[in-house]
Amino acid sequence: MDELSRNSRFDHGATLMSANEIKTPVPSKTQKQVSDTSEGAKLGLPQRAFSAAGAAFLSAVLVNPLDVAKTRLQAQAAGAAYSHPLSNFTFRMALFGPQMMFSDMRCSPSCTRAGVHGTVALCPPDCFHYKGTLDVISKVIRQEGFFGLWRGTNAGLALAIPTVGIYLPCYDIFCNRIEEFTLMNAPGLTPYAPFLAGSLARSLACTSCYPIELARTRMQAFKHARGDKRPHGIWKTLFDVVYQVRNSASSNSSWTGYRALWTGLGAQLARDVPYSAICWSTLEPVRRQLLSMVGDEHTAANIFGANFAAGFVAGSVAAAATCPFDVAKTRRQIEKDPTRALNMTTRQTLLEVWRDGGFKGLFTGVGPRVGRAGPSVGIVVSFYEVVKHFIHSQHSVS
Repeated sequence: MDELSRNSRFDHGATLMSANEIKTPVPSKTQKQVSDTSEGAKLGLPQRAFSAAGAAFLSAVLVNPLDVAKTRLQAQAAGAAYSHPLSNFTFRMALFGPQMMFSDMRCSPSCTRAGVHGTVALCPPDCFHYKGTLDVISKVIRQEGFFGLWRGTNAGLALAIPTVGIYLPCYDIFCNRIEEFTLMNAPGLTPYAPFLAGSLARSLACTSCYPIELARTRMQAFKHARGDKRPHGIWKTLFDVVYQVRNSASSNSSWTGYRALWTGLGAQLARDVPYSAICWSTLEPVRRQLLSMVGDEHTAANIFGANFAAGFVAGSVAAAATCPFDVAKTRRQIEKDPTRALNMTTRQTLLEVWRDGGFKGLFTGVGPRVGRAGPSVGIVVSFYEVVKHFIHSQHSVS
């Protein structure tokens, strides 16, 4: 497959940031591009779905620790308390009675900084305060166990299903219809068809599976002490959200609780649509330039290297640019006050973040977010393209 020519067109579409080369936006270009279109037609939706699902799986597993670090830093800035839940004497007595007066409330059994306060072993406050990405990772491992870094991974993997099942087919349909319309009525707008189709499909996919995204953020944000009962999964987390809202004084309808499952959707869309636009508009020229350096020799190694490097750069730039909306999304998703959660808007949340932390507050967690997005997009795009390269090679041989 002529990889350089194939990548010279605007190859939009993605899973949660997976690449998706479904259509050639300008079919009236050169004969070589027409040839590429016919070659791409040999790859059906199942092959594309397999490539995208594999890429999403790798990304969700490998970069989840950085996602946890980013979420914890943003949740802490929003006021989430990470101290031991039983460190307060009055709460401890009310919940468990006198037998809890003599307790070990250290952040972890190996902590050497704890002191004895009365009858209770307590850690200093900074044991429960996150100072940065590496500090979050270190404390999560020490206090919650190594696998605490992969909290919410099951929700991340669950998101790959609607990504493949909704995003790819919708992108394909929208892109076809928009291209047909623009070719007949406004040919100059045809190159923008993938951008518009990707935005529409992305919005539809985000809206459809947003509750899973909500569950993932809450699972990552809230601490689970080592030795406690098993942490909540996706369904238990979502049930708690609905239960809290339906039992609040402000709830006047049984549907109000279910509406809470889409809390923060506006912030998610405000983040994802420009993220996709920035990412793809950066990735395409970088990828074309890198592939042009190797000429016509497009081996799997060359394809992997060019796509990973381009994806890394594009993902990092897009993640940094959209960080304020990610902060707003996290703050809205972890809000525990049902009335506030339902009535808050993205604009109000951004103003609140600015008032509390200024410019620095809007970019809380930008380090782990960029550190996560760069490798994530690189892994997704390179894996997707390499798998498609092998599948096409098999088709060519047969």
